[in-house]
Amino acid sequence: MNTQRIVVGYDGSDEAGRAVDWAADEAARTRAQLQIVHGYHVSWPGVYYDVTAELIEAVERAGEQLVADAAARVREHHDGLDVVGVAIEAPGAAGLLGVSETAALLVVGNRGAGGVSNLFLGSVSQQVATHARTPVVVVRGHCDAVTGPVVVGVDGSASAEVALRLAFDAAARRSTEVVAIRAYEPPSTVLVPRDAAAEVERAALESSLDGWREQYPGVKVQALVTAGRAAKVLIGASHTAQLVVVGSRGHGGFTGLLLGSVGQQLMQHSECPVLIAHTPAAR
Repeated sequence: MNTQRIVVGYDGSDEAGRAVDWAADEAARTRAQLQIVHGYHVSWPGVYYDVTAELIEAVERAGEQLVADAAARVREHHDGLDVVGVAIEAPGAAGLLGVSETAALLVVGNRGAGGVSNLFLGSVSQQVATHARTPVVVVRGHCDAVTGPVVVGVDGSASAEVALRLAFDAAARRSTEVVAIRAYEPPSTVLVPRDAAAEVERAALESSLDGWREQYPGVKVQALVTAGRAAKVLIGASHTAQLVVVGSRGHGGFTGLLLGSVGQQLMQHSECPVLIAHTPAAR
């Protein structure tokens, strides 16, 4: 039995459908099982509506049929892929978070409606990206790209180390390069010369990359240091990337990554899928 699982939320929307397609491609690359999850929640108040057991069963059957159809569509394009569809009675993010606790990856669309309901940023996708115990991919932008690098934000934090591992692994599986970016807010030139600050940041980035270059000798690496806001830099890099990877928490250029800062801006504006890497402590 394959112990590696990729979980993807599906509610029948076009955005969720693209998330399923992306997750299926990733499962094929990693030889993981793909688990398509539809969460439903019967919330009609019985005091106002006559909610019968038959109606609840009908909702359950509709959810099961939804994931069965999605799984069948995946099998048509990925012969031999281990695909299962699961319908669970659980509201919003809670269901996905519970099912994915031991998964290798959790994938969501950037918007949605219905069973895995309201996959709008600020709701399910943001809750999942913030609280998951496993790496999360928010599928958006040119999600079917097969060319371009894997871009990773690096700031020297423990979370960034997890992001680097995931980025190098993703690049190796896609036979593409890693573009590692360290963005920083330049200090006052009265205190520190601009060239000196850039040299320090460059040395820090190269130090972060040394071990990963050795571990993945076949992956080409481009190291970029730039003065500016991290979110703006990474969003710009996403235009030509297959995937952007960032840590779940950071410091320096990536301060407050998930809570209203870089991670949230990427989930709203990136031109390609975004992978939020959680640290082992968060698992």
